[in-house]
Amino acid sequence: MSFTSRLKEDLRAAREHDPAARSGLEIALVYSGLHAIWAHRVAHKLWETGPLGRFPARVVSQLARFVTGIEIHPGATIGRRFFIDHGMGVVIGETAEVGDDVMLYHGVTLGGRSLAKVKRHPTLGNRVTVGAGAKILGPIVIGDDSAVGANAVVVKDAPANSIITGIPARNRPRGETERKPAVDPAEYIDPAMWI
Repeated sequence: MSFTSRLKEDLRAAREHDPAARSGLEIALVYSGLHAIWAHRVAHKLWETGPLGRFPARVVSQLARFVTGIEIHPGATIGRRFFIDHGMGVVIGETAEVGDDVMLYHGVTLGGRSLAKVKRHPTLGNRVTVGAGAKILGPIVIGDDSAVGANAVVVKDAPANSIITGIPARNRPRGETERKPAVDPAEYIDPAMWI
Protein backbone atom coordinates (compact mmCIF):
# COMPACT_ATOMS: atom_id res chain seq x y z
CA MET A 1 0.00 0.00 0.00
CA SER A 2 1.38 3.42 -0.92
CA PHE A 3 2.13 6.12 1.62
CA THR A 4 -0.71 8.32 0.30
CA SER A 5 -3.20 5.44 0.31
CA ARG A 6 -2.28 4.62 3.92
CA LEU A 7 -2.82 8.26 4.97
CA LYS A 8 -6.23 8.34 3.29
CA GLU A 9 -7.14 5.05 4.96
CA ASP A 10 -6.17 6.48 8.37
CA LEU A 11 -8.29 9.58 7.76
CA ARG A 12 -11.28 7.43 6.74
CA ALA A 13 -10.85 5.26 9.85
CA ALA A 14 -10.92 8.36 12.05
CA ARG A 15 -14.09 9.56 10.30
CA GLU A 16 -15.73 6.17 10.79
CA HIS A 17 -14.90 6.03 14.51
CA ASP A 18 -15.54 9.64 15.51
CA PRO A 19 -18.91 11.24 14.74
CA ALA A 20 -17.43 14.61 15.80
CA ALA A 21 -14.91 14.56 12.94
CA ARG A 22 -15.73 17.28 10.43
CA SER A 23 -13.13 17.06 7.68
CA GLY A 24 -10.01 15.23 6.64
CA LEU A 25 -7.99 18.40 7.08
CA GLU A 26 -9.18 18.83 10.66
CA ILE A 27 -8.37 15.20 11.44
CA ALA A 28 -4.91 15.44 9.88
CA LEU A 29 -4.04 18.58 11.81
CA VAL A 30 -5.54 18.15 15.28
CA TYR A 31 -6.10 14.45 16.06
CA SER A 32 -3.31 13.45 18.47
CA GLY A 33 -4.21 9.76 18.19
CA LEU A 34 -3.55 9.89 14.47
CA HIS A 35 -0.28 11.77 14.99
CA ALA A 36 0.83 9.09 17.47
CA ILE A 37 0.03 6.33 14.97
CA TRP A 38 1.93 8.07 12.19
CA ALA A 39 4.95 8.58 14.46
CA HIS A 40 4.74 4.93 15.53
CA ARG A 41 4.93 3.77 11.92
CA VAL A 42 8.18 5.70 11.47
CA ALA A 43 9.57 4.45 14.80
CA HIS A 44 8.53 0.84 14.06
CA LYS A 45 10.32 0.90 10.68
CA LEU A 46 13.48 2.12 12.44
CA TRP A 47 13.06 -0.53 15.17
CA GLU A 48 12.83 -3.30 12.59
CA THR A 49 16.18 -2.32 11.03
CA GLY A 50 17.97 -3.84 14.01
CA PRO A 51 20.26 -2.63 16.80
CA LEU A 52 21.40 0.52 14.98
CA GLY A 53 17.81 1.65 14.44
CA ARG A 54 16.63 1.02 18.00
CA PHE A 55 17.93 4.24 19.57
CA PRO A 56 16.51 6.52 16.84
CA ALA A 57 13.23 4.58 17.09
CA ARG A 58 13.05 5.29 20.83
CA VAL A 59 13.80 8.98 20.19
CA VAL A 60 10.93 9.22 17.68
CA SER A 61 8.67 7.38 20.13
CA GLN A 62 9.52 9.71 23.01
CA LEU A 63 9.08 12.83 20.87
CA ALA A 64 5.64 11.55 19.86
CA ARG A 65 4.84 10.88 23.52
CA PHE A 66 5.87 14.42 24.45
CA VAL A 67 3.70 15.94 21.70
CA THR A 68 0.63 13.66 21.93
CA GLY A 69 0.54 12.21 25.46
CA ILE A 70 0.38 8.75 23.87
CA GLU A 71 3.21 6.26 24.35
CA ILE A 72 3.55 3.48 21.80
CA HIS A 73 6.74 1.45 22.07
CA PRO A 74 8.40 1.19 18.65
CA GLY A 75 8.51 -2.60 18.97
CA ALA A 76 4.70 -2.90 19.19
CA THR A 77 2.92 -4.31 16.14
CA ILE A 78 -0.08 -2.22 15.07
CA GLY A 79 -2.59 -3.21 12.38
CA ARG A 80 -4.35 -1.11 9.78
CA ARG A 81 -7.11 1.43 10.46
CA PHE A 82 -6.12 1.70 14.13
CA PHE A 83 -7.77 4.65 15.90
CA ILE A 84 -7.10 6.21 19.29
CA ASP A 85 -9.94 8.52 20.39
CA HIS A 86 -8.79 11.45 22.57
CA GLY A 87 -5.67 9.46 23.36
CA MET A 88 -4.12 11.12 26.39
CA GLY A 89 -2.52 8.54 28.66
CA VAL A 90 -2.59 5.59 26.27
CA VAL A 91 0.38 3.24 26.77
CA ILE A 92 1.16 0.35 24.41
CA GLY A 93 4.05 -1.93 25.40
CA GLU A 94 6.87 -3.37 23.33
CA THR A 95 5.46 -6.83 22.61
CA ALA A 96 1.83 -5.75 22.19
CA GLU A 97 0.10 -6.81 18.98
CA VAL A 98 -2.95 -4.92 17.77
CA GLY A 99 -5.13 -6.18 14.92
CA ASP A 100 -6.94 -4.26 12.19
CA ASP A 101 -9.84 -1.85 12.83
CA VAL A 102 -9.10 -1.58 16.57
CA MET A 103 -10.19 1.46 18.58
CA LEU A 104 -8.82 2.57 21.95
CA TYR A 105 -10.15 5.36 24.14
CA HIS A 106 -8.02 7.54 26.42
CA GLY A 107 -6.14 6.10 29.37
CA VAL A 108 -5.89 2.56 27.97
CA THR A 109 -2.84 0.48 28.92
CA LEU A 110 -1.68 -2.56 26.98
CA GLY A 111 0.93 -3.48 29.56
CA GLY A 112 2.99 -6.30 30.96
CA ARG A 113 3.11 -8.23 34.21
CA SER A 114 6.63 -9.60 33.90
CA LEU A 115 10.18 -8.28 33.60
CA ALA A 116 11.32 -11.29 31.57
CA LYS A 117 12.42 -10.62 27.98
CA VAL A 118 9.58 -12.62 26.45
CA LYS A 119 6.16 -11.83 24.95
CA ARG A 120 4.72 -9.95 27.92
CA HIS A 121 2.05 -7.65 26.47
CA PRO A 122 -1.43 -8.41 25.14
CA THR A 123 -2.63 -9.30 21.67
CA LEU A 124 -5.86 -7.67 20.48
CA GLY A 125 -7.72 -9.29 17.60
CA ASN A 126 -9.42 -7.46 14.77
CA ARG A 127 -12.29 -5.01 15.41
CA VAL A 128 -11.70 -4.81 19.17
CA THR A 129 -12.87 -1.71 21.06
CA VAL A 130 -11.26 -0.84 24.41
CA GLY A 131 -13.03 1.62 26.73
CA ALA A 132 -11.47 4.54 28.58
CA GLY A 133 -9.07 3.65 31.37
CA ALA A 134 -9.05 -0.09 30.69
CA LYS A 135 -5.90 -2.02 31.59
CA ILE A 136 -5.12 -5.15 29.60
CA LEU A 137 -2.12 -6.79 31.20
CA GLY A 138 0.14 -9.68 30.30
CA PRO A 139 0.56 -11.93 27.25
CA ILE A 140 -3.16 -12.55 26.89
CA VAL A 141 -5.34 -12.63 23.78
CA ILE A 142 -8.55 -10.66 23.29
CA GLY A 143 -10.49 -12.27 20.43
CA ASP A 144 -11.87 -10.58 17.34
CA ASP A 145 -14.99 -8.39 17.61
CA SER A 146 -14.73 -8.03 21.39
CA ALA A 147 -15.33 -4.96 23.54
CA VAL A 148 -13.52 -4.14 26.78
CA GLY A 149 -15.46 -1.90 29.17
CA ALA A 150 -14.17 1.33 30.64
CA ASN A 151 -11.78 0.84 33.59
CA ALA A 152 -11.78 -2.95 33.25
CA VAL A 153 -8.63 -4.75 34.41
CA VAL A 154 -8.15 -7.70 32.08
CA VAL A 155 -5.63 -10.42 32.96
CA LYS A 156 -7.16 -13.47 31.22
CA ASP A 157 -7.80 -14.41 27.59
CA ALA A 158 -11.21 -13.66 26.11
CA PRO A 159 -12.69 -15.45 23.09
CA ALA A 160 -14.00 -13.68 20.01
CA ASN A 161 -17.27 -11.74 20.36
CA SER A 162 -16.85 -11.10 24.09
CA ILE A 163 -17.92 -8.24 26.31
CA ILE A 164 -15.24 -7.87 29.00
CA THR A 165 -15.97 -5.79 32.11
CA GLY A 166 -15.05 -5.43 35.76
CA ILE A 167 -12.10 -5.60 38.15
CA PRO A 168 -10.84 -8.25 37.70
CA ALA A 169 -12.56 -8.47 34.33
CA ARG A 170 -14.90 -11.25 33.38
CA ASN A 171 -16.12 -11.93 29.89
CA ARG A 172 -19.42 -12.98 28.47
CA PRO A 173 -20.62 -13.58 24.92
CA ARG A 174 -21.69 -10.48 23.04
CA GLY A 175 -25.47 -10.47 22.57
CA GLU A 176 -27.10 -10.03 19.17
CA THR A 177 -28.20 -6.48 20.06
CA GLU A 178 -24.61 -5.61 21.10
CA ARG A 179 -23.00 -6.50 17.79
CA LYS A 180 -21.53 -3.71 15.72
CA PRO A 181 -23.64 -3.01 12.64
CA ALA A 182 -21.82 -3.43 9.36
CA VAL A 183 -21.99 0.08 7.92
CA ASP A 184 -20.50 1.19 4.65
CA PRO A 185 -18.70 4.49 5.42
CA ALA A 186 -19.70 5.78 1.98
CA GLU A 187 -23.31 5.82 3.22
CA TYR A 188 -22.67 8.54 5.78
CA ILE A 189 -19.37 10.21 4.92
CA ASP A 190 -18.88 12.63 2.06
CA PRO A 191 -15.81 11.25 0.24
CA ALA A 192 -14.87 14.77 -0.84
CA MET A 193 -14.04 15.54 2.81
CA TRP A 194 -11.48 12.74 3.13
CA ILE A 195 -8.68 14.76 1.48
